Amino acid sequence: MTPAPMTQHTVTDPAWPRQVRLPGQTAAHPGPVDMTMMYVMHHAFRRDLARFAVAAEATPATDRPAWQALGRAWRQFAAALHHHHSGEDAGLWPLMEERATPEERQVLAAMEAEHAEIDPILEACAAGFERLATEPDDDARHALAVRLVAGRERLGHHLRHEETEAIAIAQRVISQTEWERVEAEHFRSGLAFREVAALVPWVMDGLPDEVRRRLLGQPGGLVLRLVGWLTGPAYERRSRVAFRHA
Repeated sequence: MTPAPMTQHTVTDPAWPRQVRLPGQTAAHPGPVDMTMMYVMHHAFRRDLARFAVAAEATPATDRPAWQALGRAWRQFAAALHHHHSGEDAGLWPLMEERATPEERQVLAAMEAEHAEIDPILEACAAGFERLATEPDDDARHALAVRLVAGRERLGHHLRHEETEAIAIAQRVISQTEWERVEAEHFRSGLAFREVAALVPWVMDGLPDEVRRRLLGQPGGLVLRLVGWLTGPAYERRSRVAFRHA
């Protein structure tokens, strides 16, 4: 097999894109790759787990419409997180591993291991939401609240690790063109239109205006604006019901 071409970035270039900084984000390493969508997804994951944890504590077990809405919101969150992690495991980490040092390969192996640790927590939380959508079980509510706090801490640790170490490696060893190919093949592929339509207002929720303008100003921004205009009101109505006690 022909070795993959080395793409080593060691000197700061003023032509590199300005990386975004979002609430909760740990780092924004300089480099040739525009990581805007990576950080935007991380922002959405942090935002949702924080408010799910609050909602589980505050929502009465008897408010079935709220729990049904929370269950639907959780399914969307979990599906987005699973798709994101699958794209990293299948496309991003293998590309980086070809060019990484032995120490860096340990970081990439840790990324996959951390993904595997998060999956059982997501499944346990899904079972809790499903139970509360059909049965006013206060014990189940307390158990779910504990699991959500654990999930928030576990995912928070993983996102910090990824932002401080894995993305630093990515900025050193891959190019913007390669990143765009990985995005197209492993992050955007496999999504039905209805899934994309649901993701747009979800991703935009709570973003600072500057970052929102940046997303809408990129290629495809007009489509994002149109989809958000069409699907945003329904998303906001569902969120108001789901998180009305939070």
